[in-house]
Amino acid sequence: MDLIFTIATTVVEQLQKPTLAFLIAGMMLAALGSKFEIPEPVYKFIVILLLLKVGMGAGISVRDADLVSLAVPALGATLIGIIIVFLGSKTLARMRGVSEVDGLATAGLFGAVSASTLAAGMAMLDDSGIAYEGYIGALYPFMDIAALVTAIVLAKLGLARRAATQMTINSDGTASMGGPLSLNSGSGSDTTSGLVKSIMVDTFRSPAISALVAGLCLGILSEPDSVYKSFYDQLFRGLLSILMLIMGIEAWTRIAELRKVAHAYILYGIAAPILHGLLGFGVGLIAHHLTGFSEGGVILLAVMAASSSDISGPPTLRAALPEANSSAYVGTSTGLGTPVAILSIPLFIGLAELVI
Repeated sequence: MDLIFTIATTVVEQLQKPTLAFLIAGMMLAALGSKFEIPEPVYKFIVILLLLKVGMGAGISVRDADLVSLAVPALGATLIGIIIVFLGSKTLARMRGVSEVDGLATAGLFGAVSASTLAAGMAMLDDSGIAYEGYIGALYPFMDIAALVTAIVLAKLGLARRAATQMTINSDGTASMGGPLSLNSGSGSDTTSGLVKSIMVDTFRSPAISALVAGLCLGILSEPDSVYKSFYDQLFRGLLSILMLIMGIEAWTRIAELRKVAHAYILYGIAAPILHGLLGFGVGLIAHHLTGFSEGGVILLAVMAASSSDISGPPTLRAALPEANSSAYVGTSTGLGTPVAILSIPLFIGLAELVI
């Protein structure tokens, strides 16, 4: 009973904070048919600034961090990304009306990380006075790339297996097996290795990861503390509020796209962020007991696990898996996954207050 009361109280308190309030305001504007919109270049500019801020803040903290303390959460973040995709391959990808490639693409997006959700989590912890490790942003690429690589490789292997079992009738009347996607020709390990390398290169070249890594390198290798505090840190909350407004509008708009795909996506979009967040919370607790990982760090690891990529993931999947239905995985992620993940942050805060 105390757990329910604590979580309910935390949810009510957080709903009154700017981060969630702007998200809900955006959804209300879209629901009422408002023509309000933020130009796409402005949206991209805000995202890049936020990612540079998160990356630089993480880099500045990494300079003074204990490598062992950083390594444990980083390993945990990598495992979370991989586990989420494998869970999706055993659940969503096998549900009626869901193709394997669409299910894996969706699971990959949910295993990857949303920069906006991570930024929202940081802002909410700051508002609540909960401390967390400054290097948290450095964990982003570990979970993001692990999930995307795992999802794309599994999907490609699945497509290859189906192509290999397809029977075609030749012009002479004989039947033959196999297709253009078969990985059996040549060295399978070399093909898979090349595929993984290609995915990692494409992911690192994406605007989101590039901005984050650039900020991380600047924080570690240079001394951007003055510009970080006077510019990026000062603008963070204002830019985040605009981003939440945009996310709310887009989320409501994307919900309509889910009508075109199986209802399994709706169930997954609502349940997955909570279950994945609890998985991340559990891994964070292990890191807490092993290395003294902070309460705020545990919460943010849960937030990262609950989130679904809205920046780096979709273009990576579109390029690597053109066979996948983007309305399915983007609609599920942006329409349901992102708002559910952001609205679930108070759940993890309340849970941490009781457990840690």
